[in-house]
Amino acid sequence: MFKRLMTLASTLLLAACASYPPSGGSSSPVSYQPARFSDLPGWGAPLAGESLAALRASCRSLQGRPQWQGACSEASATDAANPQAVRSFYEQRFVPWQVSEAGKDSGLITGYYEPLLAGSRSQSPQTPYPVYGVPADLYVLDITPAQRALPQLVARRGSGNRLQLVPGKTVAGDGEIQITLADFVTDSRTRALKGRLEGNRLLPYYTRGEIDAGKGVATMPVLAWVEDETELFFLQVQGSGRIQLEDGSFIRVGYADQNGHGYKSIGRWLVDQGQMRIEDVSMQSIKAWIAANPQRRAELFAVNPSYVFFKPLPANDSGPLGAMGVPLTGGYSVAVDPRYIPLGAPLYLATTWPLDGTPQPLNRLVHAQDTGGAIRGGVRADFFFGFGAEAGMYAGRMKQSGKLWLLLPKGMTPAANP
Repeated sequence: MFKRLMTLASTLLLAACASYPPSGGSSSPVSYQPARFSDLPGWGAPLAGESLAALRASCRSLQGRPQWQGACSEASATDAANPQAVRSFYEQRFVPWQVSEAGKDSGLITGYYEPLLAGSRSQSPQTPYPVYGVPADLYVLDITPAQRALPQLVARRGSGNRLQLVPGKTVAGDGEIQITLADFVTDSRTRALKGRLEGNRLLPYYTRGEIDAGKGVATMPVLAWVEDETELFFLQVQGSGRIQLEDGSFIRVGYADQNGHGYKSIGRWLVDQGQMRIEDVSMQSIKAWIAANPQRRAELFAVNPSYVFFKPLPANDSGPLGAMGVPLTGGYSVAVDPRYIPLGAPLYLATTWPLDGTPQPLNRLVHAQDTGGAIRGGVRADFFFGFGAEAGMYAGRMKQSGKLWLLLPKGMTPAANP
């Protein structure tokens, strides 16, 4: 998960929609059209107190921003057990903006959850697969969009694993680090280069396939050992989870860092290889394919070069921490692309449950509290279903069409942050 807060403007333009081109040179704009609450499907249904609780969690970060202070103050005083009071609060404090992209007001809604793995604090024949923390030899250099276009950069070591750019230099001197941008795959979302040092050069960090083959693992602390390699892969896809130890206690782990390589869908690869139809792809179907083809598991996993490193989290009953640093609320938190949806903002989601048969509406007030490498675009969200097997069943099958309305405090208008 990549933390990036979107800049918000301070004036509300009710007469027109605002449009912003997505990063990367696309000519398809993301648009925000002011709407009425009566336009939101199912808005008249009772609003759950969890929606207000999720906003209060977001306000831990937002309440210091002048545009949010009034809404956050009133949210803390609103009776969460009174659905009418919750609805009145949102109607009086917020304006909904329907989000569109490339002229379409519908987009992909997927799901994620907090999985449970069986494991141990020590390696054994039953628990052979390591859950790694951040490698000691992983270095990070923050770069700007303008610096991404330069062929050569020079940096020096900062504190911890951070590198500091040496302005104006293109050739490294003594004690400095040479960086050739052509060595790295970057795009409009790249805000940092992540790599390892080889002599005085920064090279891309090891890919998933290389790590699984043993590259760099001597520098990686092991947080736990787990029983199932497939479940460990999906723990990385989800970004957080719990590990149950032999004595029944739990370790909770969450996203700490990532190796700098972009996420690639193994489901898409299976489709491209003729192993599966696109309409059949789900977490469950992928797991079934792996179980039927164990000899190809390493090949499949190596398709996704991205590798997530974890950190231990407090073992409590609240949700895992999202990109805002606040606990996620099952059924009321979503991951978004923060270029177009500001972290912390309420969203009204209109989609359907991932069930067979007649589509069942899933219309809900949720909150943008997380991000993800595969979440790209304005009308795009990843719905957090919560913890456990049932949540995993829904999350693994969730690939529905849906619509989004961004709710901003009165007096604000959406603004993109390419």
